[in-house]
Amino acid sequence: MGSLEKEIKKKVRLAKIQKAILFTVAAIGALSSPLAAAMILKELKKGGWKTVRRDPRYSVNESLSRLLKSGFVYFEQTDKGKFLRLTKEGGDYLRRRVGVGFGMPKPRKWDGKWRIVIFDIREKRKELREKLRNTLRAIGFIHLQHSVWVCPYDCEDLIALLKADFRIGKDILYIIADKIENDAYLRSHFDLK
Repeated sequence: MGSLEKEIKKKVRLAKIQKAILFTVAAIGALSSPLAAAMILKELKKGGWKTVRRDPRYSVNESLSRLLKSGFVYFEQTDKGKFLRLTKEGGDYLRRRVGVGFGMPKPRKWDGKWRIVIFDIREKRKELREKLRNTLRAIGFIHLQHSVWVCPYDCEDLIALLKADFRIGKDILYIIADKIENDAYLRSHFDLK
């Protein structure tokens, strides 16, 4: 592979990492530190995203540095620590790249499968439970029943990011279903045929 091909592959890879960081900051509201970005990369690799053979934190830090220089994100110091936040320009860029607000990208044709997220978070972590509900609502999920949310689009990578950032890996399940009983109102809500 020539040097030009290698350079293009590197740019594409870094763009994917940047998009993942922006998407997570937008959905969650903030990332607590660059270490959280390293967790994002770990989850992306599980989802099949390719990274370089060298230390993967380098790719995340390089992507984060570019996002900071571009003015798409900034660090905010609070009494609880340093948080990475999305700027208005970052939000506009993400909307243009993703195409459907901060939610999941809407495919041209629905694959006929429902994505269901169920969770069981204890009462002592009530704030986290509310934050998860608000995030699911913000990215386009519909509340089906108590702690059961549904959407028609592939969002496995996003749920993996939420699990990592909220540290709730075992408390949340991602299910792909062929059919939901009486789903006419869901199809209508998502404008599916």
